[in-house]
Amino acid sequence: MATTTKATKSEPSKTGKTEFSKETYLFWFESMLLMRRFEEKAGQLYGMQKIKGFCHLYIGQEACAAGAATALTKGDKWITAYRDHAHPLALGTSPNAVMAELYGKATGCSKGKGGSMHIFDKAVNFMGGHGIVGGQVPLGAGIALAEKYNKTGNVCICYMGDGAVRQGAFHEALNLAMLWKLPVIFVIENNGYAMGTSVKRTSNVHELYTLGEAYDMPSEPVDAMRVEDVHHAVAKAAIRARTGDGPTLLEFRTYRYKGHSMSDPQKYRTKEEVEQYKQRDPIEVVRKTILANKMANEKELEEIEARVNAQVEESVRFAEESEFPDPAEALTDIYAEPGYPFITD
Repeated sequence: MATTTKATKSEPSKTGKTEFSKETYLFWFESMLLMRRFEEKAGQLYGMQKIKGFCHLYIGQEACAAGAATALTKGDKWITAYRDHAHPLALGTSPNAVMAELYGKATGCSKGKGGSMHIFDKAVNFMGGHGIVGGQVPLGAGIALAEKYNKTGNVCICYMGDGAVRQGAFHEALNLAMLWKLPVIFVIENNGYAMGTSVKRTSNVHELYTLGEAYDMPSEPVDAMRVEDVHHAVAKAAIRARTGDGPTLLEFRTYRYKGHSMSDPQKYRTKEEVEQYKQRDPIEVVRKTILANKMANEKELEEIEARVNAQVEESVRFAEESEFPDPAEALTDIYAEPGYPFITD
């Protein structure tokens, strides 16, 4: 999708099962399908050694990004961990630029210097994927501090995995965010496993959203296999942030269908468990809702799929034909230019 579509309420459908407009559901379908097909292609290319290094796919978690994209506004800032290909796609970053970055090409959105784990796109306010576990959490709070200081009215949504909540930086960031009433939405994408270790084996607290309660922060779990639930939760948190009431902690309960990374043999879970979650595939749920409420027919959805497939194939062609960065560029873009206005009067 080229732009983020704002969700709008629709009149009750004949089945009485929808509350969002046809345009919103079609945006969700196309956006999530683009994430899915892009990630499937990335996995295939990794196996062909076209993409190297670490590579973490988002397959199964698409609603976490798509639902937030319709709940937030253009000026809001996004930051996440290293499972970061899908978020910029949801915001409108060109698949060409993301794929080229995975290839390490100069036309990539990080000029080929970041690779899979460090996707950035200032144009859509995507403040990057970050490879250090939990490292982006205080950065998200810092971005929110700048937004508050400059009185922009914007919020920062800060994603992290369930493993990151065991980092001290998580608790430090939550404490300061609540103390200073920062306009930040902390999101735990809880897919059940920190790499290959389940939450129950690494944390005395299994209901991760309750960690926010230690700081008197409004916190709640969200069924993140339902894009509608994600939208509602993020929209509610954004209103709180914009009105000066401070942060919210959301636990997105989701699931990844693939391994933690491309090198993960996935011996810690059963095939039956994966298949059980696939019965609640967020893309298929939206597809069925669209068809049941006659927002589009099968032919129209097939046309969307064809368009998405063409975008992904074009991104591969673009990446293949692009040049690698000039070695002379290795030391550029290391530091911000003097006077960069992170905080301005």
